[in-house]
Amino acid sequence: MGRGLGITRREALRAGAGAGGALLAARYAGILNTARAAGLRVPDSLPLPGLPMGTPHPEMPFDHIVVVMQENHSFDNYLGMLPRRGQRKADGFSFGRHGRPTNSNPYQDGHITVQRAASLCQPSGPSQSWRATHMQVDGGRMDGFARQSPATMLYWDESQLPFYYSLAKTFCVGDRWFASAPCQTYPNRRFMLAGTAFGLISTDTSSVTQDPPNGTIFDRLGAAGVSWRDYFTDVPATGVIASIPLKHPQNVSPIAQFYADCAAGTLPAVSFVDSDIGVAAVVGDATLGQVDAPFTQMVDAQNEDEEGPADIALGENFVSRVTNAVLRSPLWPRILLVWTYDEHGGYYDHVPPPAAIPPDAIPPKLGPGDPPGGYDTYGVRVPSVVVSGHSKRHAVTSVVHDHTSILATIERKWNLPALTHRDANATTLMDFLSGDVTFPEPPRLAAPSDLVRSERTCSFG
Repeated sequence: MGRGLGITRREALRAGAGAGGALLAARYAGILNTARAAGLRVPDSLPLPGLPMGTPHPEMPFDHIVVVMQENHSFDNYLGMLPRRGQRKADGFSFGRHGRPTNSNPYQDGHITVQRAASLCQPSGPSQSWRATHMQVDGGRMDGFARQSPATMLYWDESQLPFYYSLAKTFCVGDRWFASAPCQTYPNRRFMLAGTAFGLISTDTSSVTQDPPNGTIFDRLGAAGVSWRDYFTDVPATGVIASIPLKHPQNVSPIAQFYADCAAGTLPAVSFVDSDIGVAAVVGDATLGQVDAPFTQMVDAQNEDEEGPADIALGENFVSRVTNAVLRSPLWPRILLVWTYDEHGGYYDHVPPPAAIPPDAIPPKLGPGDPPGGYDTYGVRVPSVVVSGHSKRHAVTSVVHDHTSILATIERKWNLPALTHRDANATTLMDFLSGDVTFPEPPRLAAPSDLVRSERTCSFG
């Protein structure tokens, strides 16, 4: 996950102090006061105040939720071709008369059009830092990607990601799911776990010892007696807030236990399932003939999280294994799986991120050279599909979601108090679902990319 370090904790605290930090805090306080006056829900409020905490919502048609969050890809980067591949309602690329995408960005003295990646081995180069993301979004013009790197304009197609396209065409895909903040992995995963990044804008490893001011979703689940588990491959992703696995070691299990629990029908109410992030990676040189010049760099031959540089077939195969375990579970059809990405990884997307409700009065701790901004706007759009026996068939939802929609869904299902203003007012995932059972029997999905063929293409040594 986000291996590039951001500013240090000390530098961030220094940058956030003083008059600038006070002005931002005052601005946030004003926004939140306006939200209260508008009748929006507040932290610690219950979705169903007339019922006891922990009461399952009977109209939400699932008993188990499984969350699979991968790394660093935009919607267009993975699913931009979806309108030409059997799901015409999805908001992907624009196309010329020969069916080729026409989306472009200024580059050098002209423009560069989005280009199909030559292999499954993605390059290094794209950045999703606070500064880079703001430059790419460019006030909503979405024209600053190629200036940062021509590799940002790559995309993958159905022939390269057959399982992901099958997933998006079979179930309901969201084409307005945005990262929670315009920055890197750690702050976005904090939003998914706690409803706030509480000041963080980068993947700064020194930040993992910080605790969110109002706790995490696991504190809420535990207080209500609702079962949960984080199934991990090499390290628990919940460790971006170190106190989670430290406080709850009994709720952290190796990935093999997930497959066993799926098969036995013994999954907890809430499961987070984490891919291999490459702690024991094997690397080799790879030459990628992509965009306008070959890229040569070290390529991670093990990590399944899909962060570059890496073989994305590893990630697709991981998500396929997890999804098929869910489909085969005796818990079907009363199980819901969310497949999404923490942030866009620096890759191009054409949809401007909309305004967002600030989670709390804690402004982002900006460093020298960071453009001004706050947590009052979403990050770039990411791929998201909801897999369920009640998922709308072959459907698209354009309702705005972010990662706190996962929190809002968990909170509403089990009547848990909200963590922040963001998750208190986030849209749940109910628009992905039908009240009827749409898949009484689990559907057959396409196989993922062949790993042997992929590794030959990536020239692992």
